[in-house]
Order: sequence, then structure tokens, then C-alpha cells
Amino acid sequence: MICRCHLVLLLLSLFAAGPALAQKKPRKQAQPEPVFEPFKAEKSVEIGMFYLKKKNYDAAIERFQDALRYKPGFAEPHRLLGEAFEKKGEFEDALTHYKAYLEILPHADDAAKIRRKITGLERKLERERNRRSRPNEGG
Repeated sequence: MICRCHLVLLLLSLFAAGPALAQKKPRKQAQPEPVFEPFKAEKSVEIGMFYLKKKNYDAAIERFQDALRYKPGFAEPHRLLGEAFEKKGEFEDALTHYKAYLEILPHADDAAKIRRKITGLERKLERERNRRSRPNEGG
């Protein structure tokens, strides 16, 4: 009998302490840390390229970003992200990724082409900034 009473008291104290413990330790929903998985990175690039060809730029961007999570420092997704963002009209993001691509592979076969793209995008952004900063004329 005494053993059952102790068991019941123990169970009751555990149930009573459960919510109190949960309140003391709030659970954080942390971002999962990047895991080095080169095969998944390659597959993500492959799927992203499929979406890029289908002009589904948001899906392509998502897959290329996945590839970078699976394999940080992977140059190809940066180049492809630059292309997807450029086609989407998000030139600042395109510049960021084209520059990251050249940082990783400064002597890539297409480095000159990417540098020309960067120059062109920087000019486009500068023209946009100049247009925005001018007051409306004749309005």
C-alpha cells in the first residue's frame, strides 16, 4: 500500500511540475544549421534550373538558396541566383549574387561575362536612383 501511495504522489508531483518547467524554459524555434550535403545541393541546382527554364523564378530562387544551405561556398547557385533575380527585376539581389560568384571563382570561364552583367546592372540601378531623386518636372 505504501508503495502505491508513493507512486501516486510521485506521478502527481511530476504532472504538477510539468507545466511549471515548460514555463521556465520557453522553446525557441531556431533555424536549422546548414548541413554539408553536396548531393542535395547538386539536386537543388538541377531542380532550380528546371524552374528557371519554366520562368518560375520564385521556385528557382528557393531551390538555389537550398543548394547554398546544403553546400556553403558553392559558386554555381550564386550565378544562377543572380540570373533569376535579374530576370525577376530585382537587380540589387542579382548584383549581390553575381559578386559572390566572382568572389568564389574570380577566374571562372564566364567571369568576363559576369563582370559585364555587374557593370550593366550597376548602371541600371544608378539610372533608377537618379530618376527617383529628380523632382517631377512640368507636373
